[in-house]
Amino acid sequence: MALITISGYPSSGKSTRAAQIHDFLSSTSSPQLKVKVISDDDLAVDRVSYDDSLQEKIARATLFTAITRHIAKDTILIVDGMNYIKGFRYQLYCKAREAGVRVATVYVLATPDQCRKWNDGQEDGKRYKPQTLDALIQRFEEPSSMVRWDAPLFTIPWDDPTPPLERISDAVTTGIVKPPNVGTQITPKAPTDALRTLEHTTNALVSALMAAQAAGPLGGPIVLVIDTLEPSSNTSADDNSVLRVRLTLPHRALTLSELQRLKRQFVAARRKAVTLGSTEKGSVDWGEEGVGRAFAEFLEEGLGVAR
Repeated sequence: MALITISGYPSSGKSTRAAQIHDFLSSTSSPQLKVKVISDDDLAVDRVSYDDSLQEKIARATLFTAITRHIAKDTILIVDGMNYIKGFRYQLYCKAREAGVRVATVYVLATPDQCRKWNDGQEDGKRYKPQTLDALIQRFEEPSSMVRWDAPLFTIPWDDPTPPLERISDAVTTGIVKPPNVGTQITPKAPTDALRTLEHTTNALVSALMAAQAAGPLGGPIVLVIDTLEPSSNTSADDNSVLRVRLTLPHRALTLSELQRLKRQFVAARRKAVTLGSTEKGSVDWGEEGVGRAFAEFLEEGLGVAR
């Protein structure tokens, strides 16, 4: 449904605003819709984690993992944290687009002096060290409604008695759901047997070509028949264990080294596609028939034969 990112100085009242938003959305939303708050306290992340840059990175990774686990189209997820780095807010924005949910940012505005006062009144475990608090305030990157990952942005002063809860509710329940773009789409992966199929099919085609050439001169269109890895039980006995590949050959003798060189080039390109899941020409057909057809076209091009 939606991802609401709470941002603000440490000890600025973010948890109070997150609780207000949670209670309002829980009371006005349908029973089928879940409203959940994720915070450092829920994840057992102590304030001392922000004393050290390495521990802070681990704390952010823990928060992002929890967000990834709970974000869903039937959930309004409220991220109660400083979220003071715009790069991290952009990461949350991309995750929301990938999940197909709406986004909103709530900026809780408070003065540094007020934050220091509230921090001094916190109990142990929830209190920042004075130097850590000052450093976090100094590094804070303020949200802006001008950038897409912070919009729509709702700024709530710390002393505002009437936060715009209805407008926040409208944004996360009826606002525009931005579709995932190329940068946020999940890349399809190749099947686990892709390399095995690739090696078997290309080797079989090279062997079939050399065998056919040994039987007599080749040239022009031919059909090569090779054995398949896993015969289909739904085909006839004559076709269930073979693959027929059509290609056009030049009117000259082919050498094994020439065919092996072209095979290595083809396999190297396909190996790269195994990790990427796609090529510049579109999605990859990893079946034996698709690999055989693609290798035949590659051979024709490499041998200087036009279809």
